[in-house]
Amino acid sequence: MTSTPSTTRPFRVADLGTLVVLAWSGEAPDGSDMPYLLAYSLGDAEGGPRATAAAIEALLENNGLPVGGDLVDGTARPSLPVTLLVEAGQAVLTLAPLNAQCPAPPEWLAAVGERGYAYLVFTTRPWPEAEPGRPVTPEALKEFGGAEETLTAAAHVVLPARRLRG
Repeated sequence: MTSTPSTTRPFRVADLGTLVVLAWSGEAPDGSDMPYLLAYSLGDAEGGPRATAAAIEALLENNGLPVGGDLVDGTARPSLPVTLLVEAGQAVLTLAPLNAQCPAPPEWLAAVGERGYAYLVFTTRPWPEAEPGRPVTPEALKEFGGAEETLTAAAHVVLPARRLRG
């Protein structure tokens, strides 16, 4: 009897496809604004949406973020290898081995300044219609970002916001 050796394919950043991060704020149950970040891929890697989803899942798991699992409270885990830097109107998300940044609207900056953290939803579900540089309507964001398929295919993280000291 012969068996095929199982090999683990090394992680390649290119397998993520085009990675996009959106910042917005919305009313939280406590009545004040919550700063949110939504990270997703367009699903345009060489292997298509399935390969992209698998690569994002590997990226998240390699950084201690379970997909579809419990909320990870980064404010209580200073050793979490995922960080959020807020500087010059930008939100910069770092997960080894990559950095992703996005412009942050003034209301998001105010909310993150008040709370000191943001809520990250990093989904493995591709969103090919939401291309970088094209405005996303609030309705489209709610439809995709609030969809059960998006939320259950995501890691959910509360990330402390850090700033450069100068």
